[in-house]
Amino acid sequence: MRYWSRPAHEDITQTREMLHFLMEDRPGQVEFAIECDGRCIGRAGIWRDAEIGYILHPGYWGQGLTFEALSALIPEIARRRPDLDRLTAEVDPRNTGSVRLLEKLGFTLVRTEEKNFLYGGWEWCDSAYYERTLP
Repeated sequence: MRYWSRPAHEDITQTREMLHFLMEDRPGQVEFAIECDGRCIGRAGIWRDAEIGYILHPGYWGQGLTFEALSALIPEIARRRPDLDRLTAEVDPRNTGSVRLLEKLGFTLVRTEEKNFLYGGWEWCDSAYYERTLP
């Protein structure tokens, strides 16, 4: 959870509430569960109108699974959301794995902002903003 929008939950109630929210149908929502051997290990989708986001269990990092999921997700977004002409992504620039992933998927760095995100109420972090056009 180091580069997520918040630290790990402190109790199961927080996790249940978040999962309930994530499983609700929302207009314009395009999301994939990332599965491996029948187990949900992550998810990828649109978090805000045109902003993609993803999370993957660390035990599966470095295997190309998020690249595979996003490579399928991006054309599906284009198909289901013809109103969008581009996608955006926001990452902590220290998250070099996500930076490499976005660049491999054709995203380009638009700008960075210093100390614009307060993580966990105690650490100011930078943000890097990426975008790419939809096919």
